Amino acid sequence: MKTVSGVLVIATLLAGSASCSAQLFKDSIAAHRKKYVEELLAEPRQPLKPADMAKLSFYPADVRYRVQATVVLTPGSKPFRIPTHSGKQKLFREYGTLLFVLNGEKLTLHAYQSVDMVSGKTNDTYLFVPFRDRTNYEDTYGGGRYIDLSPAEVVNGQIVIDFNKAYNPYCAYSEGFNCPIPPDENTLPVEIAAGEKTFVH
Repeated sequence: MKTVSGVLVIATLLAGSASCSAQLFKDSIAAHRKKYVEELLAEPRQPLKPADMAKLSFYPADVRYRVQATVVLTPGSKPFRIPTHSGKQKLFREYGTLLFVLNGEKLTLHAYQSVDMVSGKTNDTYLFVPFRDRTNYEDTYGGGRYIDLSPAEVVNGQIVIDFNKAYNPYCAYSEGFNCPIPPDENTLPVEIAAGEKTFVH
């Protein structure tokens, strides 16, 4: 009888721990999105007005879309041009490929760095990961979404990709911006039901 009671206590503690962990994750995503909205409002180019904020929409936070990826560096990669929605082009170089498993699927994304950043013309140090997936033109912006990572987040050849933090390019809100179009190599053959949804004008 005592053994059964002990098992029940352990099961209850484990369930409580899992519930607490899930709530902490949801809280962290909520805090991230709050900061994201604040940065949109503070952006001098004003892609959105305060009255537009109510139209922003996100998938519920889902820990399944937070994955560990193996980083395969591509040193010496040559600069190449990525077209933008305005018709202009921006220079990038590939930093590396990100290999991960999501919902049982083996997937790959490519992370890029701005050539201006590499040459020291800008202080930006982030890794740019634009992507498209099967939610585009349905639940999410047809032109794809972005994720920002940092080289500092690469530890022992691994990095965390949290698709809950995927966001829309400014072109999803307004015209007149030079938003890079995700290269074909960053088209995922699955639905990424996480992050920011379509902005309804």
